[in-house]
Amino acid sequence: MRILLVASAFNSLTQRVHAELRDRGHRVAVELALPDGSLTDTVRRHDPELVVAPMLKTVIPEEVWSAYTCLVVHPGPVGDRGPSSLDWAIHEGAGHWGVTVLQADAEMDAGDVWASVACPVPPVAKSDLYRGEVADAALAAVLFAVERFAGGTHVPLRQDHEGLAGAAPRVRPYLDQSVRRIDWDADSTETVVRKLRAADSQPGVLDELLGGEWYLHGGHPERALRGRPGELLATRTGAVCRATTDGAVWIPELRPRRLPGGPPTFKLPAARALGDRLPPLPDLAPPPLPDGRDGTWSDIRYREEGDAGFLSFAFPGGAMSTGQCRRLLAAYRAARSRPTSVLVLGGERDFFSNGIHLGVIEAAADPAAESWANINAIDDLVEAVLTTTDRLVVAAVGGNAAAGGVMLALAADEVWCRAGAVLNPHYRLMGLYGSEYWTYTLPRRVGAAAAERLMREALPVSAAGALDLGLADRVLDCGPGDFAREAVALAARLASHPATAARVLAKKAALDRQESATPLAVFRERELDRMRRTFEDPAAPYHALRRAFVRKERPRATPAHLTGPPGHRAGPPVAPNGSVPCVTPVTGTALSDVPERPNG
Repeated sequence: MRILLVASAFNSLTQRVHAELRDRGHRVAVELALPDGSLTDTVRRHDPELVVAPMLKTVIPEEVWSAYTCLVVHPGPVGDRGPSSLDWAIHEGAGHWGVTVLQADAEMDAGDVWASVACPVPPVAKSDLYRGEVADAALAAVLFAVERFAGGTHVPLRQDHEGLAGAAPRVRPYLDQSVRRIDWDADSTETVVRKLRAADSQPGVLDELLGGEWYLHGGHPERALRGRPGELLATRTGAVCRATTDGAVWIPELRPRRLPGGPPTFKLPAARALGDRLPPLPDLAPPPLPDGRDGTWSDIRYREEGDAGFLSFAFPGGAMSTGQCRRLLAAYRAARSRPTSVLVLGGERDFFSNGIHLGVIEAAADPAAESWANINAIDDLVEAVLTTTDRLVVAAVGGNAAAGGVMLALAADEVWCRAGAVLNPHYRLMGLYGSEYWTYTLPRRVGAAAAERLMREALPVSAAGALDLGLADRVLDCGPGDFAREAVALAARLASHPATAARVLAKKAALDRQESATPLAVFRERELDRMRRTFEDPAAPYHALRRAFVRKERPRATPAHLTGPPGHRAGPPVAPNGSVPCVTPVTGTALSDVPERPNG
């Protein structure tokens, strides 16, 4: 079936729907609903059999929904209406939520219901929930609705149908900063964390701190530190700790409030964002292998179960700065000194990794130099994984991964993906050739022809598609909250398997053969030569694309590689003025990943 996806951005959910529908044989195109474009003309040009809107912040025109069946994904249960559905669910402490696929019509979120799937609401940030439980429910609902439409006999139900919604429709307003604001003199740690989670990753919680106005992003409870409510207590790995009425919270990222007429601002590690404003504070650097049992938050953790070690990491947005890569490398080396036969890298429920940290690079005094430092730091990490010959290494990819993050996973002996993970194994949408030893690991996994196609097409790959291609060795069909437990059980079995010792012995011989043929250093040198030339060229598209990405600037047109069948065009899309490629990059945090405006 010809399906057109209409979205405000090619965000994580749109990517997943795109990949999963293609897996099922549908011909899928994408068009972005952009301010300067005509959605009516765009849809007519494609003339699809069905329009699906996985994430849409604008209204679908009557000329479109009256002529085509348009199915809109609303991140709320039947009867829920309004632009801040997930925000309200987390803000009010809902234990269960849902996703509804409804038909667009004249009234917002009030059309006929084609599918509705319930989901739990675990105590996680909104963006994590959106990419996890909500995305699982949304994908199930979309596939069910598409199947019903294709069958041609389904009659959708009105939302006022008796017993369908179970209650009168609830229309809630946009959750603005007057409700989100933290009262440091009155709010408990639990309340502060809940407000921060409901605002992640957009819009953040507006707050005053050290003479400036900032949006706070992310929040983790602190069990030991105490202080005067609102007081800054300590720093750790770029985050700041701030006291509440009964404890404290760690805040990993800040974003300055945009000044009238000023350029868009972007998130940075909190201590980096505060800069010279930050007073002298204790820096609570974590131990080489923090296990989390001290009650203090850490973005890197390690534990052991029998002969298996688990090195998990959770960096905001999946982006890995120079410092984060170096800290993870130090932890990896420490984990490698432990007496285990299997080492699992990853295993968290959200992002695995999206490669280098474009925000930190953009904020650097010399972005080209910081780009170079960052790419070498992540290369060092990948090299350490590739050259581990005394145990098996598993990459446990519980969430999405892109660019260098995919290549980090491919450096392992085995790749385990959760069924809901989406991989973007390419670089060109950011104007980069790529590094992280991809010219060795990707063809080794999928073959030279498939590697070239993946890089050229620059399209997302589902977990099932990754398994078929050879990018993954195992797909774990479980919920986001169950992935870590499933990975632990599998790793324990792998560590005790009789063949594991023989596999470990064979690794050293295989690496020796590779070094004799083409040393790994040769792959790295060739890749970095291309990357250096890009970084040092002020006119290279990478610099403009990076700036646009971190500031969440909308593209001027839908990227050409999304608008038609895979492989129908080669080379990067060109802007209408012939200058900067018009792309929505997928490295780092996806643009506008969580909807906060009406869905069609």
